[in-house]
Amino acid sequence: MTRSTRPVFLNPMQIQLPVGALTSFVHRATGVLLAASIPFDVYLLDLSLRSEHAFAEMMALFHLPAVKGAAFVLIWALAHHVLAGIRHLLTDISIGSTLNAARRSAWLVNLGGVAIALFAAGVLL
Repeated sequence: MTRSTRPVFLNPMQIQLPVGALTSFVHRATGVLLAASIPFDVYLLDLSLRSEHAFAEMMALFHLPAVKGAAFVLIWALAHHVLAGIRHLLTDISIGSTLNAARRSAWLVNLGGVAIALFAAGVLL
């Protein structure tokens, strides 16, 4: 019997990753997002330090819905990245590396990042 050489259709929406793998993947993605945002962050810092007028301009940017949304996403990314980084450091020294503890800590990282972002959204809005 010969095998068919037809391509296999891979649907990423049907793949069910374990929570730890999802947390690890999102940790990497948030790192890329945070690194990509550095030029914009430095621009805002520079603008805020130039003068009182420039600071007022920078603060006016934060009244725009798109900037508020971007700030919310970056706050979530930072919260998730820091929490996942701590989780990874702890598992590197064999703290929380059993299967149940690793699953529990992955859920805590995912939910903790969202909780911090929602708290920040409450402050921003």
